[in-house]
Amino acid sequence: MASALDSAWQAVTGNLSEFQLATVVTFLIHETAFFLSGLPSLLFERFGLFAKYKIQKKSNTSAYQMRCVLRLILYHVCVNLPIMIFSYPAFKFMGLRSTLPLPHWTVVVSQVVFYFVLEDFIFYWGHRALHTKWLYKHVHSVHHEYATPFGLASEYAHPAEILFLGFATVAGPAITGPHMLTLWIWIVLRVVETVEAHSGYHFPWSPSNFLPLYGGSEFHDYHHRVLYTKSGNYASTFVYMDWLFGTDKDYRKAKAIEEKEGKKKL
Repeated sequence: MASALDSAWQAVTGNLSEFQLATVVTFLIHETAFFLSGLPSLLFERFGLFAKYKIQKKSNTSAYQMRCVLRLILYHVCVNLPIMIFSYPAFKFMGLRSTLPLPHWTVVVSQVVFYFVLEDFIFYWGHRALHTKWLYKHVHSVHHEYATPFGLASEYAHPAEILFLGFATVAGPAITGPHMLTLWIWIVLRVVETVEAHSGYHFPWSPSNFLPLYGGSEFHDYHHRVLYTKSGNYASTFVYMDWLFGTDKDYRKAKAIEEKEGKKKL
């Protein structure tokens, strides 16, 4: 099995340099994961599909959605791609590699779990800082232009925020110097997670219904729809940081009221 995987890896990557794999291919993997996972909620909202699972009753106009998509393409090409290119020497120095053998699955899993935990911790404090008055007004308010989020709005942000919070995503890989395969798996999972959190839909099969401590779409949707000084729910993936520091109190109160009213209707 291992040799088959090694052969497949060699066939896919053998004609590309490590620099190309770390920059161009990584960029394409990110774009593919992002748009494939983000487009469904955009289409759901545009055509009124799965309306009963939509968290907010409001919807973005088609023009507003397209504005987001066009700016995202601009930011990805002009900000994300250059970051990948200029950060390659640092990642290479820290041990990034694409050579065989491929890492054992236990190494991949343990590193990706570490990345999620570290990213969540760093993101919480960075995101909380962005909700201070000056930073919110001049930087983070761009992301909150979409008070009714949809999947692709997850990466709609001021270029300064892309740099600032992007550090949380790359910190783990920069520390461990992973194999390229691990890096790609991490990017795909992180992208899918943040897209789901911004989807605007809470389905019966949503991960937050099954994964303990996972925030998900309901948790983050609340963050978008209330006043920035009271939003809370700053963590990216899990709920424990907000619970520990009391920044989810308003959300929990709102949830309790919703559940109470729901029981009365029954």
